[in-house]
Amino acid sequence: MKPGIHPEYQPVVYRDRAGDFAFLTRSTATSDKTIEWEDGNTYPVIDVEISSASHPFYTGNQRVLDTAGRVERFQRRYGTGKRNTK
Repeated sequence: MKPGIHPEYQPVVYRDRAGDFAFLTRSTATSDKTIEWEDGNTYPVIDVEISSASHPFYTGNQRVLDTAGRVERFQRRYGTGKRNTK
């Protein structure tokens, strides 16, 4: 590898907030937030929305989405879709 052009490869904790799951790996990703890990060291932490601990494919559980609320929020934000073209 060419020296001086690659980002630093360091230990990073990825934390799935929905699944209450975290794992330590190495990555080039960085974060301002840190967490103290089980070994007593402090590492940067990156929060993710979904991982194998919370994804329905791996867990076998479906999440119920509030689709009615999403449609109503869309209609409030963008209107009902009917425009006065006159």
